[in-house]
Amino acid sequence: MRFVLIAALALSVTGCTRWSMNHHLNNAYSAYDRGNCEQVMLELSKVDRASRARRYVQPEVSMMRGQCLERQKMFIDAAQTYQFIIASYPQSEYAFRARARLETLQSLGHYPMRSAAVVRPTQF
Repeated sequence: MRFVLIAALALSVTGCTRWSMNHHLNNAYSAYDRGNCEQVMLELSKVDRASRARRYVQPEVSMMRGQCLERQKMFIDAAQTYQFIIASYPQSEYAFRARARLETLQSLGHYPMRSAAVVRPTQF
């Protein structure tokens, strides 16, 4: 009987954490639609705290964080966030999206391509 009670309690806590995480993600998406990136960042921080054991949520959270950084014209920070997604979750859907966002930032001139320095001879 004691085992059943402990198992039921553990399952209910897990479900509550999942519900809380989904609730904060939904709030973040709603705030993003309204253009309120400060609220998005707050909600994403709450998701991060609730999802420490659920790392599969991290690419989605990072993607939304990058989009908000872009909206706030913090293009270098957004690009770094996208590079984090690509490096950490290379096979995810969000890595594909992050690559597309990087290409868009580069084509708009907000994030220059990294290239080797060109050495030019000086004229005397």
